[in-house]
Amino acid sequence: MSARFDVLRGNAADYARTALACIDREYPHLPIVYAVEPGPYPLHRDQHPAFYGSLDWHSAVEMHWVLVRLLRLAGSALPAALADEVRAGLGAHLTPSNLAREAEFFASGPGRARERPYGWGWLLTLAHELAAWSDPDADAWAAAVRPLADVLTANLVGWLPAQTYPVRGGLHPNSAFGLLRSYDGASGELRTAIDDAVRRWYVDDTDYPAHYEPSGSDFLSPALAEAELVARVLPPAEFAAWFAAFLPGAASSAPAQLFAPVTVSDPSDGQLAHLAGLNLSRAWSMVALADVLPAGSAAASALAASAVVHAEAGLPYVVGGDYMVEHWLAAYAVGYLTA
Repeated sequence: MSARFDVLRGNAADYARTALACIDREYPHLPIVYAVEPGPYPLHRDQHPAFYGSLDWHSAVEMHWVLVRLLRLAGSALPAALADEVRAGLGAHLTPSNLAREAEFFASGPGRARERPYGWGWLLTLAHELAAWSDPDADAWAAAVRPLADVLTANLVGWLPAQTYPVRGGLHPNSAFGLLRSYDGASGELRTAIDDAVRRWYVDDTDYPAHYEPSGSDFLSPALAEAELVARVLPPAEFAAWFAAFLPGAASSAPAQLFAPVTVSDPSDGQLAHLAGLNLSRAWSMVALADVLPAGSAAASALAASAVVHAEAGLPYVVGGDYMVEHWLAAYAVGYLTA
């Protein structure tokens, strides 16, 4: 990770400033309203006092994770005054009262399906990040986040057995990515429920048609997200055999549609901007997969090489551009650079 981590340290301040600005930016916002009677309807900041910024709820959660992960892994790369600002910003958002309101929203009614599984997975990623950090502020924030994490964990445990089929697209409903984000901090019933879902949905997959990727507004690779999740569940030798049957062309960097970066034609368009994220999410998954496949194998080498060119295509969009990419893309940059 050393070369990637050097890149992270060189960009940490810019990423932190961007994420900090985003979590406080209330507008523009993309509200989702479940209307059962004429308005007026609650403002998003009233329903989501912790995660009201960054255009939408899941992006706000992602950017909180960016700030926590930067402080935890690259805090020394931040100017002291900026690090203090980040801590103050996180402290203002991650309060017990704010998170209690968030937990209340997701515990009943339409909230029990809202942001499932993508936003739920990112919240559990944030909770796991805080729990992994030995820091007094992080301890307080982790305690505040825990009631919401418990609600979403219970929601996942209740939902997964009923989800007969996985969602395989390259956008937020993708089942594999949401569970991947939920997995590392999972234990007990949730870990078992995810393991069972993976074996139900994915272990019999072969010859995945990755040459049909991407769709026009994807920011996830269904093939790579699935493979990375399966790698979490299967033992290494069993996974290597599964992967060879799942993407049999990977050892020769095929299909080209998966191993070559995608073109981002207009980063100011909210849907086309997703493609900048696709380059980075692919890079993130490719690094993770290369690390679990046999060292020196052709498939591992091909994935590692492709990760580099995908990152080179995606990283220039993270800061200094349009808000349609700035409000979320740092999460995928930090994910790749710290994988």
